[in-house]
Amino acid sequence: MPAEEEKEQDPCISAEDLTEMTVQQIRFYVAHKERLEEPLLFLLERDSRRGVRALAEEWLRRCQKEAVEKQRLEKLLHFEHRLWKKGIDRVAGIDEAGRGPLAGPVVAAAVILPHQVTLPGLDDSKKVNPAKRETLFELIHRIAVAVGVGVVHAEEIDRINILQATRKAMKQAIESLTPVPQHLLVDGGEIPNQNVPQTGIIAGDSLSASIAAASIVAKVTRDRMMKQYDLLFPVYGFASHKGYGTEEHLEAIRRHGPCLLHRRCFKGVESC
Repeated sequence: MPAEEEKEQDPCISAEDLTEMTVQQIRFYVAHKERLEEPLLFLLERDSRRGVRALAEEWLRRCQKEAVEKQRLEKLLHFEHRLWKKGIDRVAGIDEAGRGPLAGPVVAAAVILPHQVTLPGLDDSKKVNPAKRETLFELIHRIAVAVGVGVVHAEEIDRINILQATRKAMKQAIESLTPVPQHLLVDGGEIPNQNVPQTGIIAGDSLSASIAAASIVAKVTRDRMMKQYDLLFPVYGFASHKGYGTEEHLEAIRRHGPCLLHRRCFKGVESC
């Protein structure tokens, strides 16, 4: 649409227009604007009505909050930008969910993000509330260059130990990526016997956008699995605690004994 035509359809409100509009009408107008032109903001700030002035203050606070979030997200791409500048385009973040629980699988995820990425609220999955995690999960799958997931179940965790199971899940996630990554950013330490160049980052899910995205995918994938398992083994309450060692869960194990999902080598279930 030509700029002139767009301007005619959405002209800036004048001082006279504001006087004739109710506070509710102005609020509705402002809510549907992506940005406020300086002249309009000037008029809102100096309107005689307290409610209109409050709209201007609210808009400014929102702008400041968005600026801070934009700066945070840019900082979160620090490791990715360093690699992208070297011509390494396909950078995969790797993280896992479920190392500590007494039951259920360990799940790993690998995510390759595009250079131009907008994921407001992206952070370490532990810092994001469940509803926001679900929203980010869908957004990540929509915009990511590639997403891979690896799962290792309780029986194998008992057989090879949780560290080896976690590494195996990570390798599965990496191998399922298409296209193949050129570099890995791994939460914590590097993955042994890995052919793809990698960088281990302590607390990487708080420092790298790709790893944070992987942490969201791994966490939501595992949580959904545990909710399904709750339907099969309702006496343990997996939907609420996701297999972690809560008092409710420990009491259920004492009362009913462990099920097929329990890691029998973990303290709280039974000794190896």
